[in-house]
Amino acid sequence: MNIFIRELKANRKALIIWCIGVVFLVGSGMSKYAGMYSSGQSMNNLMADLPKSLQAMFGVGGLDLSKVSGYYGILFIYLLVMATIHAAMLGSSILSKEERDKTSEFLMVKPVSRNQVLSAKLCAAIMNVIIFNVVMLVSSIGLVNPYAKGENVIPDILLLMGGMFILQLLFLMLGMAIAAISKHPKRAVSLSTGILLATFILSMMIDISGQIDALKYVTPFKYFEAKQVMYGGGYDPVFVILSVVIIAVSLFATYYFYNKRDLTV
Repeated sequence: MNIFIRELKANRKALIIWCIGVVFLVGSGMSKYAGMYSSGQSMNNLMADLPKSLQAMFGVGGLDLSKVSGYYGILFIYLLVMATIHAAMLGSSILSKEERDKTSEFLMVKPVSRNQVLSAKLCAAIMNVIIFNVVMLVSSIGLVNPYAKGENVIPDILLLMGGMFILQLLFLMLGMAIAAISKHPKRAVSLSTGILLATFILSMMIDISGQIDALKYVTPFKYFEAKQVMYGGGYDPVFVILSVVIIAVSLFATYYFYNKRDLTV
């Protein structure tokens, strides 16, 4: 069976569950937005009264919560975490599962090279990421636009989804690189998600502190922040270039180390 098709079928159920989860998250988030404004509460005033640590946790800083785009900017943080966790877990598991499930020997006796196997798995993983991103884009436009009240939110959502896609690819490739380098396949997924959560926590610490902005280059969660993308004129070229470099280095490391390692059978 074609490896690409095999991997798509193997990850189909998980992808459907993740897609249902993201649609539910967007839907529940917008229902809360409707409840807030129907009760006459001012979101800007409500959030301004919160401690700075909670404001950082909610991602409030710099967003105009009187507009639906500002509220979606808060929701986007949690959507981004969800999307990147999916990408990191997918990248690490799609490469390490053969050793984890003791099926490496079955795969490697086929008349295909390691590069062909790796490329097929990579294409299948990218296809999963694209489908996930498209589902998030369509559900976001469909569920946010009814609350826009004349505001054109589609360009902002498209920009945010573009930044999310770059970070999905970044964490996908990091996950694959970790799986290719790690000598313990079972630990690849936990290590990938651990690194992701550490960088997310660091991004919140930067917002809370206000004095360690130089560390924003270390955490990808600062690369495409909603307030910067929507109110700062789009993507910062420095962060785009840095993302491409990380993706390229991770891709090179994946192919290099996967071809060098002794697979567990």
